[in-house]
This record gives sequence, structure tokens and C-alpha cells, in this order.
Amino acid sequence: MNFKIEDSADRSLIAVRSKVKRDAAKETAKLATTTALNTLLSLAVVVVLWVFSLWAFDVSPYIGKGPIDVFEYLFLEDAAEHQALVLSALNQTMIDAAIGFSFGLFFATFISVLFTVSKGLEQALMPIAMLLRSVPLIAMAPILILIFGREQLTVAVMGAIVVLFPALVNIVFGLRSASRAMLDVATVYGANRWAALRYVAFPSSLPSFFAAVKISVPGAITGALLVEWLATGQGIGYGIISAVGRAKTDEVWAYVATITVVSIVLYNLVALFEGYILKKFAPQVWKNR
Repeated sequence: MNFKIEDSADRSLIAVRSKVKRDAAKETAKLATTTALNTLLSLAVVVVLWVFSLWAFDVSPYIGKGPIDVFEYLFLEDAAEHQALVLSALNQTMIDAAIGFSFGLFFATFISVLFTVSKGLEQALMPIAMLLRSVPLIAMAPILILIFGREQLTVAVMGAIVVLFPALVNIVFGLRSASRAMLDVATVYGANRWAALRYVAFPSSLPSFFAAVKISVPGAITGALLVEWLATGQGIGYGIISAVGRAKTDEVWAYVATITVVSIVLYNLVALFEGYILKKFAPQVWKNR
């Protein structure tokens, strides 16, 4: 009799686990489908605005190229050569953007934790951070280039500056949004400041953290384009300026269209990852969205 009861309990447990896995797979598939549809919708809106703007401002066909022109440039006329040119520049820009994004987000997270732990440190340093944020990066670029040269270190510094400040504000806000009651409960059960930060503040800050990441992705790409134009002479940033100087408008629009599509896709991939993480590690936050 005991064997039958244990066997029945095991089968029930296996059935429950299987149902949980199936439900999780369905939710993941639904999230991926929604993200794909949002990406396609965003691209469709960009194309409509692109065509409408060229028509509304009566841009000369010599200067303003439409989606069909870009398609022909990349896939019909000397397609292999053009694709190799654009993809090579895109690869360099993605490397530059990844460097700036990584450094900027790391320092934004690190400084946010310090600000959350020490209110005095935030009051001392946040005004300085906001002052630096108010200075246009293009004005700081010559000084940064003189200090760090025209190599990857300058890419890291300029990219980090673009990403750092918007991410810093969002992450600090997220860490401060933790429920005071939950923090008090953690303290009652013996959690120190760092433990409360880890187990209470971090999960509560995930929506703000991912908002910072979503802002930082296009920001890092913009910073990469800027540093390529002003410093390194590589990537899409330099390619656009070079093509403009050579009056190759098809090439210019191909660069612009490619980096726009990549930015939209990356933004939506971050949104997909955000949904997965929130559902797994902060389900209550996900339900309340």
C-alpha cells in the first residue's frame, strides 16, 4: 500500500513539473512572438516615416534615397561588394558600441550602489555628475582625444560617458524604489545593509535597470558613431562622413538604414530579455506591469 501511495505521489509531482515546464515554454514563446511583432511594427513605422518625409519635404532623389534605393544598393547592384563594405563597418561599430555600453553600464551600476549605500556620497558627487552631463560630448571630444589618443581607450571613455549618466539616474531611482516595509522585514531577520540591497532592493530595481539598459543601447551606438567620426576613422560613423564627402548618397543611406535596423532589433531583444528575467526573478513586479 505504501509503495502505491509513493508511486502515485511521484507521478503527481512529475505531472506538476511537466505542466510548469509547458506553461513556461508557452509564456516564453508568447513573449518572443510579441517581441518579434513589435520589432516588425517598429520597422514598418520607420519605413513609412522615411517615405513620407522624403515626399513631404520634396527631397531631391539625388540626395534623398528611399527604402527601394537602399534595397537595390544592398541586394541587387554589386550586392556582394556593397554588403561587405557595410557589414565591415557595422562590425566595427558594434565592437565600439559594446565597449562603451559595457564600461558605461558597469560604472553606472557600481556608482548607483555606492550612492544607495551612502547618501552623503550621492549628495557630494551627483551635482558633479550632472554638471559633466550638461557639457556636450562633442565639446569634450577634442580634450579626450588629446588625453587618450585615437585608439580603443577613447572609444571606451566616450562611450561610457554617453551611457553613464542616463543609466545612473535610472538605476539609483530603481534601487531607492524598494518597499520600506520589505527593507524593515529584512533588517528584523538580521540582514545587513548589503544583504538588504541584494535580496530586496535589486529585485525591485530590475524594471528601472532594464529601462537604463534600453536607453543605453541606442546611446552606446550613438556614442560609437560619434567617436568613429571624430577619433578613430573607422566604422559606420566614419563611413557616413566619408561617403558624404564622395557624394555617394546610396552608400550613406545604406549605412543609416543598417544602423537604424540594428538599433531597433537590439532594443527589442533587450525588451525580450527583460521580460524573461522579470518573470523568473521578480514575478510580482512582472504581474504588476
